[in-house]
Amino acid sequence: MALSDASIALPEVKLGLLPGGGGTQRLPRLIGVEKALDWIVTGKTIKARAALDAGVLDALFDDDLIRNAVEFATRLDKAHALRATGKLPVKVPGNAAELFEKARENARKTARGMDAPLQCIACVEEATRSTLEEGLAFERARFLELVNGTQSKAIRHLFFAEREAAKPPRDAKDAPLRDVQTVGVIGAGTMGTGIAMAFANAGYPVTLVEVAETNLQKGLATIQRNYEATVSKGKLDAGEARLRVDRICGATNMQQLADVDLVIEAAFEDVAVKHDLFRQLDRIAKPGAILATNTSRLDINDIAAVTRRPHDVVGLHFFSPANVMKLLEIVRGQATSADVLATVLQVAKKIGKVPAVVGVCDGFVGNRMVSPYTREAHFLLEEGATPQQVDQALERFGLAMGPLRMGDMAGLDISWAARKRLAPTRPRHIRYCHIADRLCESGRLGQKTGEGFYRYEAGSRAPIPDSRVEDIIKACAHESGIERRTITDEEIVERTMYALVNEAARILEDGIAQRGSDIDVIYVNGYSFPAGRGGPLFYADTVGLPKVLERIREFHRIHGELWTPAPLLERLVAQGRPISTYEVPAAATP
Repeated sequence: MALSDASIALPEVKLGLLPGGGGTQRLPRLIGVEKALDWIVTGKTIKARAALDAGVLDALFDDDLIRNAVEFATRLDKAHALRATGKLPVKVPGNAAELFEKARENARKTARGMDAPLQCIACVEEATRSTLEEGLAFERARFLELVNGTQSKAIRHLFFAEREAAKPPRDAKDAPLRDVQTVGVIGAGTMGTGIAMAFANAGYPVTLVEVAETNLQKGLATIQRNYEATVSKGKLDAGEARLRVDRICGATNMQQLADVDLVIEAAFEDVAVKHDLFRQLDRIAKPGAILATNTSRLDINDIAAVTRRPHDVVGLHFFSPANVMKLLEIVRGQATSADVLATVLQVAKKIGKVPAVVGVCDGFVGNRMVSPYTREAHFLLEEGATPQQVDQALERFGLAMGPLRMGDMAGLDISWAARKRLAPTRPRHIRYCHIADRLCESGRLGQKTGEGFYRYEAGSRAPIPDSRVEDIIKACAHESGIERRTITDEEIVERTMYALVNEAARILEDGIAQRGSDIDVIYVNGYSFPAGRGGPLFYADTVGLPKVLERIREFHRIHGELWTPAPLLERLVAQGRPISTYEVPAAATP
């Protein structure tokens, strides 16, 4: 029995577990195998009315649950009493074998590499061919196997890590919160429209500003299409979609942002453009308004410096598509005030994001780590691997998409622009791979041009290996004097993953991240690192930090100074401490 506004769920699968206490055995007996399989394997939340209709609940009450429940219970007959024991026989559907095979197929697609969904299916299947007592013993054995396994430990690590990352830093814990009721977004491109939708979804009125009316209308049309697509998939009610669309108001005049409480600039990634916009915002925005930039790697301090109120400036680095991706890197500048930081953390939670506070450096945490990860993927191509081998090795490891496919999807010109910007600071004696530059120079910018590391057919995102890319790779290797060889999948995983770990240790040493677990949160929620491995630093602790350091030292010996071991990594290994639970001392944070 339950109150009418209650929710029902068996969510253990989301922690890499299965429902204990007989959940996988009793639910099929109550509501049937097919529905039980769906609820248990997905961990979905069910409204009380649907749970009553399904047979999980016997009665709903609007108030006074205990009194009504006792009154109801006194009227139960023996049939209800038998039902309550969970000892009813399981009604095995005629297509049971097909049902379970399809469930496994779906689980392998939607929860790639995860054990818990498959074990849940095995337990429900056991319920169809065993007594309740036998099924409970089977369930218990599977539960113990999962709870002691690495995957569940990894997901539990992330569960607590996300909650820790969402807390204000030490000096902002007691800061007063600014009132944020209205939001402005500058730029109606991919990022701007996604950010506007993220806030509209949470109930915020949004003013979306673009310079040109044609660009504004294009952005508003994109928003309309996105909501229509969500409605057509049955994921959103048409009436609610209209409400969300109506919360977004378009404008071509920056003056329309004069009264909003929070402004997020999502314009082109060019520091001169951002300087101009923040000078305008400094004149237009009301006192106390929070001025945020969505830059993915530019210097927040430099942007804040063009205003007379750098304490109001903060970085809010959303990930594309911003209305879908959970991660929000909150970039704290040198002058960002404690109350601004505390306020945007609260706003992040209101719009359903997983926030992590980071400091200022090129690329912050996520994109700074992407650089050595991508660097090693490109070096491996020069040394003998193919694009498909690199991507497939990392996808088998658990990543949703390998680095080369990801580059094609994002657009190779984005990272090309960053490399050109940083070229004057790059030491000439350091190894540099020209493959991606050559692809861009030849017009191969990824999926948007139909060619990148792969070739793409019109209207398709399926990557097709291209011999012309192999020719470019071989030419670059020859120019760099590299003799190509056979590369193993193990080396691909080690080179890319340990590059992430080594850079993460430097980030912690620089105080750019507060905790090792924050970096895991960022990588799982923003870069599709497999949750079942807990993030790059939890993964390193799982492998064994001494073993990781040993391989990094070997790569340093073979490949040179780009693989110089991070001092923090060496200290932690010497002290016998893990890196995923490391917390930066208070004096070291920016």
